[in-house]
Amino acid sequence: MAHLDTTPVLVLTTIPASAPPDRLARLIVSERLGACVNVLPSMRSLYRWEGAIEDAAERQLVIKTSRDRLADLEARVRAEHPYAVPEFLVLPVEGGSEAYLAWVRGETRPPGDPDR
Repeated sequence: MAHLDTTPVLVLTTIPASAPPDRLARLIVSERLGACVNVLPSMRSLYRWEGAIEDAAERQLVIKTSRDRLADLEARVRAEHPYAVPEFLVLPVEGGSEAYLAWVRGETRPPGDPDR
């Protein structure tokens, strides 16, 4: 059996401010794809899309997960996201409280994997 990389990471994605944020956040946590999802208040995003500058109200989701869950998390975000090209940025975690990092690893344990 291959060794799983349970290193905690942060994932950023944005959703339209008008979209119900609880649906995606709850799905991620319930499927153990993320231990926690922070849903930040509405913000303004300016970006270039298909040749035009867009000005949109969005919400940032900050997802705490483990590196070995990234492929499944990205697939779920792509499947559920309203954007054609959703933001999916992975940021390394350089350190933190070992108790918290252990909690992230435990809560993102794939279903049926009792060894984490």
